[in-house]
Amino acid sequence: ADEWREFPTWPPPAQIAPFCLHGGLALSRDQPADALPDRFRYDPSDPTPVIGGARLNSPINGPQDQRPLEARADVLCYTSAPLDRDVDVIGAVRLVLYVRSSLPHTDFLGRLCDVHPDGRSVNICEGLLRLVPGSGAPQPNGSLRIEIDMWNTAVRFRRGHRIRLHVASGAHPRWNRNLGTGEPLASGTAMRAADQTIFHDAEHPSALMLPLF
Repeated sequence: ADEWREFPTWPPPAQIAPFCLHGGLALSRDQPADALPDRFRYDPSDPTPVIGGARLNSPINGPQDQRPLEARADVLCYTSAPLDRDVDVIGAVRLVLYVRSSLPHTDFLGRLCDVHPDGRSVNICEGLLRLVPGSGAPQPNGSLRIEIDMWNTAVRFRRGHRIRLHVASGAHPRWNRNLGTGEPLASGTAMRAADQTIFHDAEHPSALMLPLF
């Protein structure tokens, strides 16, 4: 919005709004219906990279066009319809996911992006959760309910823009690649690829939780 906001406390009072994941890689305020899950494979020998973001030691940091990253098969992109009004998001961004992995040691990442009318997809904030045996809340269908802290932001999505969520299993080198074996990251040598499943149906309502102001 190009303006200062002042609040007596942080986070400021906001309406926490779920933007639900849907079939066809859609993102909306509607509750999810029955839909087949989405899948991707994460291979630590070709780790999903990061473009921009909070990387002080990189010449390419901050907000960057994510389209090269979004062309990869190991990044799922859930996108809203064009917004019919400005939407202000101020506070902590969280992601609730219902997931299943072929490996007990793996990562899941969420990234919030602002898609401009010309197609540019610009990163806003992101977070990664490293799973180990016992992580998450087990569900009857064998999936896990997990929550990812995607950090804090204060951003205006302008009318005509779209809100996009990346779901992946890496952002190398901001986070060290998960080898998939449980070995220490600094000394492990073996690598295993993970087959990842993201559920988004009525019983497994995966959702991006945005603090709307």
